[in-house]
Amino acid sequence: MNHTVQTFFTPTNTHHPLNYEMLKEEQEVAVLGETSMPDHVVWSLFNTLFMNSCCLGFIAFAYSMKSRDKKMVGDLTGAQAYTSTTNCLNIWALILGIIMTILLIIIPILILQAYQ
Repeated sequence: MNHTVQTFFTPTNTHHPLNYEMLKEEQEVAVLGETSMPDHVVWSLFNTLFMNSCCLGFIAFAYSMKSRDKKMVGDLTGAQAYTSTTNCLNIWALILGIIMTILLIIIPILILQAYQ
């Protein structure tokens, strides 16, 4: 049996055929480049556990899971849309959570000072 490999595409600057390792590395780089889009799961989980005002943290967590699912399937456009929604929901959950925490500290202090 003859085990020679014939390639149709060769680099332009050399006359050596591409080997399997070079093609595999290029494919790995392409796959890693496509999946580098963040899905904000950790941030959504933090907002769900600690800053869950108006259930925005839980909704953001659900959207981040949908984004991760779309990314695993290969639908990068759908994953980007869910990631954008997740990012917006996380920002609002964090802002509202910080405001509510500050109000929960300030209002009892003001009530206690009013009775003294």
